[in-house]
Amino acid sequence: MSELTQQDLTTRILSALSTLRETMATVDDAAAAEPSALPGWSRAHVLAHLDGFSRAAARQLDTAGAQEPFPMYDGGMEARDDSIEITALMRPEALVARVTESLDALESSIRGISPAEWALATGFREGGSVEDLFHAIWRELVIHTSDLALGNSVADWEPEFCAHLFDALEARVPESRRYILQPHGAQRITLGQGEATTVLSGTAFDLAAWLAGRQPLGPVQATAAADGTDLPELGPWAVKLKANN
Repeated sequence: MSELTQQDLTTRILSALSTLRETMATVDDAAAAEPSALPGWSRAHVLAHLDGFSRAAARQLDTAGAQEPFPMYDGGMEARDDSIEITALMRPEALVARVTESLDALESSIRGISPAEWALATGFREGGSVEDLFHAIWRELVIHTSDLALGNSVADWEPEFCAHLFDALEARVPESRRYILQPHGAQRITLGQGEATTVLSGTAFDLAAWLAGRQPLGPVQATAAADGTDLPELGPWAVKLKANN
């Protein structure tokens, strides 16, 4: 995980919450129905997902350390997906109000976490701690604010966030592959331990966007054995938890 302290990470999460609220304020009937930057989802779908995630994350924080942690989503991912589809049908004004309510509750839960609770277990993934969940909240808020495509894009991802994604999403690199990321003007980053090596160059935020399954704004160039090649494959969305480092 990143080297951010709890205070630093909390500050970044609260900033991301503020940015998301400002972005949501521009959503009207037409905007809600339009496609988001996430293939297959409208902006209403993104908002519905943020609502469900925020409520689930707040519950995890409020019950951290429980002997039997709650699952992240009651009914699992299938129930989560069904809820997104249903919630996305709400009138945009009501949907924005609902998401605002869930974000407010999440912020209250975040502010209520003390340093002593940082390592407590949650029901977020297997073996996920409060710290792991804080990083997940950061990812969800920043990435999905960009997905809304309402004046915010991957170009707004700060260097610390890109560095976090390079670390957290290394699990997407197939076992047989090794990807060497070369951000412009920065040191190389090696992801994966396989023998088949591909070098990818671009801006840090474009490389992070590609790794997160988003469309880069500028070119990401791939080379293998000194020859140009297509962008390599990535595995399913997977996040490396601190407990697995």
